[in-house]
Amino acid sequence: MSLDPRRNAVRDDLADARLEGQVTANRFVAGEEARCIDPVADLRAGRGDDTPIGSQLLLGEPVLVFERQGGWAWVQSARDGYVGYVGERALGPADPQPTHLVSAVRGFAYGQPELRSKPTRTLSLGSEVTVTGEVEQRGNRYFMLSTGEAVFHRHLTPLGAPLADDYVAIAERLIETPYRWGGNSAFGIDCSGLVQLALRLAGQSAPRDSDMQAAETGMELHQERLLRRGDLVFWKGHVGIMADEQTLLHASGHAMAVVKEPLTDAVTRIGKAYGEVTGRRRV
Repeated sequence: MSLDPRRNAVRDDLADARLEGQVTANRFVAGEEARCIDPVADLRAGRGDDTPIGSQLLLGEPVLVFERQGGWAWVQSARDGYVGYVGERALGPADPQPTHLVSAVRGFAYGQPELRSKPTRTLSLGSEVTVTGEVEQRGNRYFMLSTGEAVFHRHLTPLGAPLADDYVAIAERLIETPYRWGGNSAFGIDCSGLVQLALRLAGQSAPRDSDMQAAETGMELHQERLLRRGDLVFWKGHVGIMADEQTLLHASGHAMAVVKEPLTDAVTRIGKAYGEVTGRRRV
């Protein structure tokens, strides 16, 4: 049985040492621990900016690096197991370990603890950072990061606790976020990225792609079961979240944004292009 290359680091010439005995490759290597140091980094199917995007890494996300070549690194996310190529400059050392999660949909990091200063970069919901101290300036409290940057304290929360019990409420915060194929950040997100990110921030795990989610997330619902908030509806290549019994929340390529719409409208429109609903699952 062949292994899914999206979740297994295997090529003819090189493979993850953990797969030795399961696959054939010219060479096996143990992955080197690293971490994404960019706010968001594209995870591509090959070396080069013209290759398709499969997913993205967020700031602080841990990876295993199996190869560095020509400015590109072949990596596997330690968070969801997704494999791809990322620009080598987006990677840094595995330490220090993150302590806090970005809980704002989007927030600024500053070069100093002062809201009037120029932001150094913009951070997405779900990113992870290392806090080393606190500073108060003109009534505002800032967390100081290991990078020397400052972030408004209400935009971060300690790692380890879900942002909400209801993962749909987290997904709803991303309404009007632009659609981006392969995206999983508040700067641009696709349908399965929305499901995965919202579930992760609610303390639950989900695989990256919609076909994986259709096979593995929650339990299958028979068609006669009434849908409720939080249920997932699948088409071939697409997934949406039920916001209530009649409303679908999803990252829509038709609207090019995260939207809510009547489920009946979505079923009719998507059905014309991609076919009927292929499954329903309860998280």
